[in-house]
Amino acid sequence: MIDRFCQQHGNDDVDQLTSDQILAFLNQLTESNKSYTKRIRYSQLLCFFNFVHNNITHNVGNPCDNSTLRKLYREKLTTRWEVIEKDTIDEIIFRTTKIRNRLMLELMARGGMRIGEVLKLRMKDLQGRKLILYEPKSGKEQEIVFIPQKVADRLNIYASSKCTRPDDRIFPITYEAARAMVQKAGKLVGIHLRPHDLRRHSATYASRSGVPIEIVSKIILRHSNLSTTQRYLGTINDVEAMRWIENIYR
Repeated sequence: MIDRFCQQHGNDDVDQLTSDQILAFLNQLTESNKSYTKRIRYSQLLCFFNFVHNNITHNVGNPCDNSTLRKLYREKLTTRWEVIEKDTIDEIIFRTTKIRNRLMLELMARGGMRIGEVLKLRMKDLQGRKLILYEPKSGKEQEIVFIPQKVADRLNIYASSKCTRPDDRIFPITYEAARAMVQKAGKLVGIHLRPHDLRRHSATYASRSGVPIEIVSKIILRHSNLSTTQRYLGTINDVEAMRWIENIYR
C-alpha cells in the first residue's frame, strides 16, 4: 500500500499533501474492497504519516487526521442486543390472558415472525402448521412460516371465530396498537419489551437448543445470509457456557 502511495505521490512535498488527495488515493486503491478493508487501508496510511511526524520531521502534519476522513472511515459499532431468557418469555405469554394478544406474542416468540407479518395474516394464509406470507420483506413472492401444532390449533380456532371471508385479517389492529400491547405485556414481568425482542428470542432459543444455524437463518428468521442471523443471536454468559459444555460431554 505504501509502495502504491509513493508511486503516485513520491515526488510531491509531503507537507503539501491535502486530505482531498488522500481521499482520492484511497478511493482508487480500495474501489472494489469491502468497508473493513477500506478502514484498514486508511488506518495504515494514518499510521504512516504519524510515523513520519514523530520520527522524521515534526513539521509535517497528518493529512489523514481530518474530521471528514475520520467520519468516513470510522468503524461502525455493532449493536449487541439483550436477549430475554425463555422463562421470562414463557411467563409473559402465560400471564397474557386475552386470546388475541397471546396468539400474537406466540407467533413472534415461537414462529419468529415480525410484528408487521403478524398483522397482515389473513384467514386464507393458514395452512395447518404452515403460514403463507405474501409479498414479504425479502422481496420474494411468498415465504412460509412454521409454527408449533398447539399454536396452530389455537390460531385456527380463533381465526374461524373472527373471520367471515378468506381475505379477512385475523388481527385487524394498527401497528401502534400492537406495539403498545407488546410493551404492556412486558410490564407484567417488569421489563421493557419490544416486538423484535420476541423474534430475536425465537432465534436465540432455537440456536441454544441445538438447531443448526442454517435452519435458524433460512427457516425461522428467513434471512438471505447467515451474517444477518448472527447479529440476532444473543451472547452467552459464563454460567450458560459451562452448562452447555456439561450437556455436550455428559
